Formats: sequence, C-alpha cells, structure tokens
Amino acid sequence: MDRRTIGAAALEVGAVGLGCMPMSWAYSTSEQRGEESLRTVHTALDRGMTLLDTADMYGPFTNELLVGRVLKERRHDAFVSTKCGLLVGEQHIVANGRPGYVKRACDASLRRLQTDVIDLYQLHRADPEVPIEETWGAMAELITAGKVRALGFCAVGARADRRAGTGIHETTIRQLERVQQVFPVSGVQAELSVWSREALESLLPWCRARGVGFMAAMPLGNGYLTGTLTTGGGFERDDVRARHPRFTAEMMAANQPVVAGLRRVAERHGDDVTAAQVALAWLLAQGEHVVPVPGTKKEHWAVENGEAAGLALTPGDLAELGALPPAQGSWE
Repeated sequence: MDRRTIGAAALEVGAVGLGCMPMSWAYSTSEQRGEESLRTVHTALDRGMTLLDTADMYGPFTNELLVGRVLKERRHDAFVSTKCGLLVGEQHIVANGRPGYVKRACDASLRRLQTDVIDLYQLHRADPEVPIEETWGAMAELITAGKVRALGFCAVGARADRRAGTGIHETTIRQLERVQQVFPVSGVQAELSVWSREALESLLPWCRARGVGFMAAMPLGNGYLTGTLTTGGGFERDDVRARHPRFTAEMMAANQPVVAGLRRVAERHGDDVTAAQVALAWLLAQGEHVVPVPGTKKEHWAVENGEAAGLALTPGDLAELGALPPAQGSWE
C-alpha cells in the first residue's frame, strides 16, 4: 500500500488506516467478538494499513487492551494512535485536561497497549476548565520523556460554532492556533466524507498549509456509505446510530441518492469495486496529507477498505461525487 506522511514529525503510515473503536465501543455489542477483531487487526497490518486508531475511552479501556494484544507481537508493523482527555461515567462523558491527569493517562495507555511509546497521542477534547496550553504542554513533555513521538488534535463538533453563528470548525482552528505556539501539531482528526464535507471549507486547508496530517474520521458515514445498511432495519439499543437523526428510517431513505451516486461511479470501475471503496478513494484524492480511518471489526471489510488505496478516480468521477447532496439529518 502507498504510504503517507503524518505532519511535523514526518511519520509514515499506510494510505488507509484502521479505526478500532467498533471492536469494543459504540456499535452493536452482540457483534463484538474479540478473536475476530484480533484477526481483523492482523489482516489490516498484513495489507499495509499500519495506522491503528484507538482511545482510552473506547470501552472504556478495553479497546486499547485488545490492540495491545496485537502490538505485543507486531509492534514494529504498526503506527499506534491513541487519545486522552475524556472520562466515561455511567451516563455521561466529561473532559479532563489537567496536566497531572494527562500524564497518568498516558502511562496507563502504554501499559494497556503493551508498548513503550505511542506514535501519535491525540487530545480527544479540550477541557473548558483548563487552559488548552497547559494540557498541550503536558502532552509535549511526554515527547521529551520518550513516551510519545508526535501530538494530534481531535476536532470538536460543529454544534458550538453553529450556535455562535461562526464558520464550521472555527473553534477548532482557534484552538489549533493556540497549541501550535506551544508544540507543533502533527495530525488533526475530524469527520470528513462524501456526505459530510464541512472540513473542506477551512480545516483541511489549514492542515495543508502547515504540513499537518489530516485523519478523516467517519469516512464511510458510520456504515451508511457502504450501501449495506437496510433502511428501517433498526439498530441495537447500545449502537450510537440508534440515537442519531441520520439513521431514522426517513433520513436513511432520503439519503439514498448519495449511495446511488457512489454506486454509479463504482460500476464504471468494475464489478468488484464497491461504493465504500469509491467513498475512500474520494478522500484520498483530497490531498496527500489525508488518511481515511474507516472503523470496522470485520476482517472482510478491512480487506475491502484497504483495496480502496489502489482505486484511481478520474476528474469526471470527482466532479460527480462533489456534486452529491450533503447528508440530511444533522448529527447535532
């Protein structure tokens, strides 16, 4: 697989990464099987999908433990990205950016991941009670200590910007400008896909201008852009999609033109090309600094996602995909 560079630290990763969250968090508990997930991670590494994206809050903690079982055997094959800054309670999630906590969280992640260094340590969310410079400074000290190789930043949702009437991702860009004064940002992770293109307006250009890698989260629209979800089929109660308006039966039906457009392009490239691969290839075409990170717990989906790196879309394909309607049904 072709390789791409993550930001200031010039760290190389496979052009398509693997999001590990679905293996133990947010999606259908009944389908989470540890051994199958382990095979999925091994298969992804075999095919050059070196970026493994996890977080301490996924599970919580169980996702890092799972990834750690693979890293114990194959640390040199993997690029490890994990996150800190969010605490999971019974009914809520809260931010914690206190420097002491950040350092303890890193040590705990290292133990669970069974490694002595994290390649990319991301701030999951800024703590409104702690100056972001203090949090970022504590993360930078982890690099000095040899526990982390580079720092990344997860973009906040657009809800606050919409309420304030400002541009999408304006809050994130202001935060990025502040932390850049403390220590260079190597990677930014934010939602970007064919049906959620807001990051193209300002966040992606900000990264491009500064040599910062961009990790596209939810590149397959939480499964919708694969075209494999049944409209009105419903989701398990613990599945994040059961609570979001994009996945009501009405909105899933209304958004079918997006999937139809992906399928049209796929058909022009051969019988074996899928809508999901076209969606990932569109992301790869947005810039050499873009690395889509599709999440899956299934081995065959990981194989399919990885093969998207070899799909070259034409200018006509890209124009057609660019004209597809945005998603109906806001996440916010």
